[in-house]
Amino acid sequence: MYLAEGLPYALVMSVAVVLYKNLGVTNAQIAFWTGWLYLPWVIKPFWSPVVDLLKTRRQWIWMMQLVLGALLASVALAVPAPHFFQLTLALFWLAAFSSATHDIAADGFYMLGTTEHDQSFFNGIRNTCYRVATILAQGELVNFVGRMHEQGRDYVSSWSMAIGIVAVIYLSLAAYHFLVLPRPEADAPGRVTSAGDFLIEFGKTFRTFFQKPKIVTLLLFILLYRLGEAQLVRMVQPFLLDPVTAGGLGLDDTSVGTIYGRYGIIALMTGGILGGIVVARNGLKAWLWPMLLAIHLPDAVFIWLAYTQPTDLWTIGAGVAIEQFGYGFGFTAFMLYLICIARGEHRTAHYAICTGFMALGMMLPGMWSGWVQEHLGYRHFFIWVILATIPSFLVAARIPLDADFGKRTAAN
Repeated sequence: MYLAEGLPYALVMSVAVVLYKNLGVTNAQIAFWTGWLYLPWVIKPFWSPVVDLLKTRRQWIWMMQLVLGALLASVALAVPAPHFFQLTLALFWLAAFSSATHDIAADGFYMLGTTEHDQSFFNGIRNTCYRVATILAQGELVNFVGRMHEQGRDYVSSWSMAIGIVAVIYLSLAAYHFLVLPRPEADAPGRVTSAGDFLIEFGKTFRTFFQKPKIVTLLLFILLYRLGEAQLVRMVQPFLLDPVTAGGLGLDDTSVGTIYGRYGIIALMTGGILGGIVVARNGLKAWLWPMLLAIHLPDAVFIWLAYTQPTDLWTIGAGVAIEQFGYGFGFTAFMLYLICIARGEHRTAHYAICTGFMALGMMLPGMWSGWVQEHLGYRHFFIWVILATIPSFLVAARIPLDADFGKRTAAN
């Protein structure tokens, strides 16, 4: 399920960057317009109560997967069109809304079907599966396009074929989940008998969220935890693809795909699974700061890569692997703390509100990252990314957190 959740997100937010880069769109245009694609994840809390109150999460999951499969097929057909940029952006926008709705249902389904300890233990695994989908899209899919291009196909037909294959895979996942997803007893529609009841429950969902203790500190933590990464992730692939004379590493699609599809995925899986295991053993509070350091400090690898501009694929791959391991390990703490915030009644909708603020914290810095990079150059841009991580440390020192949250105990 989390592979299915991560795949459309990766296509919309990461692979689209490479697609547009291959088809001649500038860095500033890519960062700005693909940054807007984050908006559905930002505003998804406004319709999360609909998922919480109407139908089951299981039904929402496979219905959205069918819709996403159809939209990806439409993107494949739109790539060769004369106005491909406008058409594919519109389709990616619709896919983003569908994917955000799928996220609401899948995350709620996960919390309803697991205990608190299981949520901690499997958190690293589910985040890893989510990120594996991202890496497969950034790695193997981009690698596939690169090989097609090397064999004489143009980028237009290569990308159309690649996204068409993904659409078929995604429709197959929808059919699979329709048959095999479990049916936890807690996954039931809300008790709504009239439009008035729905509006009352809808309002209650938001009111109870913003009444949580220290809500301002909690929201600042969500918004700032990934401030540096939000800018880094938007420019990493253009940095790898841009020629050496422009400050990049001059790689082709095949090399970028190999780096993320091999080095990146192994490091990411290792970090994510290890993160879930240690939190389940010692609790989130014991590992919050090590994980905060792990997700931020490895970003400095890109400063070194920008200054030395190595040509050896193993060296570049090792740098990316260090960053991906730190990301996998450190992101565990962030996602678990969102579960901690969402505890209580309406946890599906409250978790969606948390991830909506998380998306806002990724969207706004990501939108300006292309402009910042073009003005600073890659070397100074990556230094700026490291400086942008400082606010997350300041806020993390003030968040409330139970000592035993996530830890296996007799009562949990």
